[in-house]
Amino acid sequence: MATQYAIQGATAREISASAERAVTDGLLRPGEALPPVRTLADALGVSPGTVATAYKELRRRGIVVTRGRGGTVVAPAPAVASRRPPRVPGGLRDLAGGHPDPAFLPDLVPPGRLSPGARSHRASPRLAELEELSRAWFARDGVPDERVTFAHGALDCISRLLAVELRPGDAVAVEDPGFHHLLDLVPALGLRTVAVPVDDEGMRPEGLRSALRAGVRAVVLCPRAQNPYGSRVSAARRQGLLAVLAEAPEVLVVEDDHSADTAGGPLHSLVTAGADGPSRWAHIRTVSKHLGTDLRWTALACDATTLARHDGRLLLTSGWISHVLQETVVRLMRDPATSALVAAAATAYEERREALIGALGGHGIEARGVSGLNVWVPVRDESAVVNGLRSHGWWVAGGARFRIGAAPGVRITTADLDVAEAARLAGDFAAVQAESLHTYGG
Repeated sequence: MATQYAIQGATAREISASAERAVTDGLLRPGEALPPVRTLADALGVSPGTVATAYKELRRRGIVVTRGRGGTVVAPAPAVASRRPPRVPGGLRDLAGGHPDPAFLPDLVPPGRLSPGARSHRASPRLAELEELSRAWFARDGVPDERVTFAHGALDCISRLLAVELRPGDAVAVEDPGFHHLLDLVPALGLRTVAVPVDDEGMRPEGLRSALRAGVRAVVLCPRAQNPYGSRVSAARRQGLLAVLAEAPEVLVVEDDHSADTAGGPLHSLVTAGADGPSRWAHIRTVSKHLGTDLRWTALACDATTLARHDGRLLLTSGWISHVLQETVVRLMRDPATSALVAAAATAYEERREALIGALGGHGIEARGVSGLNVWVPVRDESAVVNGLRSHGWWVAGGARFRIGAAPGVRITTADLDVAEAARLAGDFAAVQAESLHTYGG
C-alpha cells in the first residue's frame, strides 16, 4: 500500500514530506485520494495518530484537502492563466474586454509637486484628505464608514483578505458565472471554490445556503455590475441573503462594488448599517472603471478585526499605497468636470446596455444585464456563436472562462457600443444562431 501511494516514513514529518514529494513528482495527482489513516498506518507500521498528524500538516500547507466522506485528496493545482482571454484577432470590433469607454475617462495628470525627500510613509500610509473622501463615498450609499483603509486594487485586496482569514483547503463561495480572475485567484491561494448560481438579483439564497452547509469560510460577491452576468442585488434579495448568512455569523462577507459610480441603479449592500448585517465583512470600491484603468487604488471599509488583519499584512509587504497615486485620485474626486464626466458615463452605459438587450429581444434572443458594462447572452454552443460573430466582424467573449457549473453563454461588453451598432450586432447574432440551428439541428 505504501509503495502504491508512494508514501513512506516512520514519523509524522517523514510521512508528510514523502507525500509532498509524491505530489511534486506527479506520483500523486490533484484530486487523487490518499489512503485512509488506519490503512496507511497499518502499511507503515506506525500509529494512526502519527498518520493523522502528517495529514494535518499536509492540510495546513495546502497540499491536500479533506472532503468529508470523500476522504483526504490531493488539492487542486493552482490555476495558472487557465482562464485568460485569447488574443483579439486583428480587424474585428472588440466587445470582449470588459473595459470602460475611454471617451468617459478623465486625463490622468500626476501631481506637480511630488513628496519632498525621504519620509516615513508607513507612519502615515493614507492621505487624510483621501481618507475623508473615501468615508463620504461609502456613507453616500449607507456603507458603514468608521473603519477605512486602502489597497492596490480589488483583486489585491481580496487576495490579502482571504490569505489572512483562511487556511489552505478552506472553501470560498463565489458567483457562477463569475469574474474569471477571481476564479483563478481562489485556487491559486490553495483554497477551494464553491459555486453559487446568480440571476438578475445576484447570488441565489438557496445556492448560498448550500455553500454554507458545505463549510465555506468566506463569501465573495458583487452587489451590482456583476461580471459577467450584469446582476444587481435587489432589496428583497438582500433580505433573503442576510437571512441565510445569519446561520453562519463567523463567515467573512466580501463585497466587490468595483463600478460603484457607473453601475447604474441603487446599492443594496449586505453590510449597510444595522443589526441584521454580518459581523465579519468587507466592502471594496475601486476607481479604475470610472477614473482610469491605470489608477490601481482601492478603498476598503470593514469591521475592526478585518481592518487589523488586512493592514497588518499590508505593512509586511508593500507597506502603503503610493502617495502620488493617492494625490491623483484626490484631485480627480474633487474635480467638478470629472464628476460630470462620470455621471455622463453612467447614463451612457445604461442606455447602451439596454439598447443591445432590447435589440436582441426583438429577434427573440434572451439577454441578461440590469447593471454594469456587460450583457450575458445564454447560448447552446459558445464556440459556434463566437466564431460565427467573428465572421461578421465582431469579437465577443466565450463564457467558458467565467463559468463553473453555470449554463453556456457569451459576454458582450457594451460600454462603447452605440445604439446603431447594437441593432446591427443583434441582427448578426440572430443570423449566427439561425445558421447554427440549420447546421446542427434542433
